[in-house]
Amino acid sequence: MSVRPAWEVREGERATRWLHVRLAFDDGARIDALATVCEGWVCVEDVRARPALALEDLALFADWIEAPLARACGAEPEPGPGDETGRGAHRERPDRPKGPQEHGLVAGVYRAAQERGADPVLAVMDETGYSRRGALRLIGRTRDAGLLPSRHVRR
Repeated sequence: MSVRPAWEVREGERATRWLHVRLAFDDGARIDALATVCEGWVCVEDVRARPALALEDLALFADWIEAPLARACGAEPEPGPGDETGRGAHRERPDRPKGPQEHGLVAGVYRAAQERGADPVLAVMDETGYSRRGALRLIGRTRDAGLLPSRHVRR
């Protein structure tokens, strides 16, 4: 990974820095980003990736660039949970059942949200820790297991 300064703007005591960030992987995949750093805050202004990133990968991207950006700005990142190197920890999904028991959980959460008038997909996302795409795949597998009706059935 490389982090290169792009430019810096100063207003009195305050400075905003823009940095080019590039991650290159052995398989030819590449992520380029433009990040700004100001008063201890980091903002990712632009991300371009080949191949495209899923939303889950964007969360990991933040973990990957945290320490190198901190070092480029002259600071050391705070160690993440269980990580003494300061690289940050990967976000982990909460412990939950797998397989048929997971389908039962998803069906229950989905139906309870429908009864409350809430968005069932968001409820499954909250319960499982999956992104929208992952939750939709899980809901589809739960339908395939026969625990939820087909989405094409009219009520």
